[in-house]
Amino acid sequence: MRIVKLALAALILLGVANVGFIYLAPQAATRVSLAAERWGAQLVRKEIELPGGLHYVYLEGGHGEPLLMLHGFGANKDNFVRVARYLTPHYRVIIPDHIGFGESSHPPEADYAPAAQVERLRALLQALGIQSSTPVHLAGSSMGGQIAMRYAARYPDEVASLWLLDPAGIWSAPPSELFSIIAANQRNPLMARSADEFAQTVAFVMSDPPFIPRPMLDVMAQERIPNFDLEQRIFKQITADSVEQAIAGLPTRSLIVFGAQDRVIPVASAEILHKLLPNSQVVILPSIGHLPMLESPRRCAEDYLAFRASGAASAQR
Repeated sequence: MRIVKLALAALILLGVANVGFIYLAPQAATRVSLAAERWGAQLVRKEIELPGGLHYVYLEGGHGEPLLMLHGFGANKDNFVRVARYLTPHYRVIIPDHIGFGESSHPPEADYAPAAQVERLRALLQALGIQSSTPVHLAGSSMGGQIAMRYAARYPDEVASLWLLDPAGIWSAPPSELFSIIAANQRNPLMARSADEFAQTVAFVMSDPPFIPRPMLDVMAQERIPNFDLEQRIFKQITADSVEQAIAGLPTRSLIVFGAQDRVIPVASAEILHKLLPNSQVVILPSIGHLPMLESPRRCAEDYLAFRASGAASAQR
């Protein structure tokens, strides 16, 4: 009984120490937390300079067929870490910060339209030794899904499959809550000038978010706030780009995933996409918002692994 009490007391002290660490040293606590999640997913932070001077920072881990995972607008590479822990045992996972976001280059006058990002990502893959003769599997969240579809439309023989998580670029669907707010001349809920606005953005994009202590959330906001003006330019470019005509009839195997509570991209986009992509299947996740790979990482990974397995089985027949 004494041992049990001592163990309980130790756990309480450890919990208090962790809380104290978070509130007294939030930047250090955030770094430790991110490092632990990356380590658990078998991902290593790497950097590379492309010809022409663009600098990419990316996470990489695992072995097997390459899986390039593309984050969405205003996000960064760590949006995929929680789901990647289930994927690195099976694939070589590569998760870059897009040019214009995270730790990668932020050239102020660059073209940030999805087609331009495609060319940069293709150059990145070649620099990593993945030649165009080796088809890559693409995963994309929101803007990342839009870029992935542009990639597959431009280089169909170089893309083995698409995993589209609440993808942008399907603008014929009825307007979402996001675009209704913007149309009413209110603040874009995806953008933040302050820590409070960043916290509101996190609440807007997820219906079932993972718990992040507010001091750590405030640290994460410091990456977004200085990027506000550039993100305004990027948002205009991606919302002016519809991929519907480009992907109509594209035969690439595709898994389309939407959170049923998405307030950013209308769930009706899933059915439009399904009709445009003849070799696609759709999964709608109840009680999930715009970022299913953060809100329900295990379920997302299981669905994707089943999708990949079904494709492998079809190829063997």
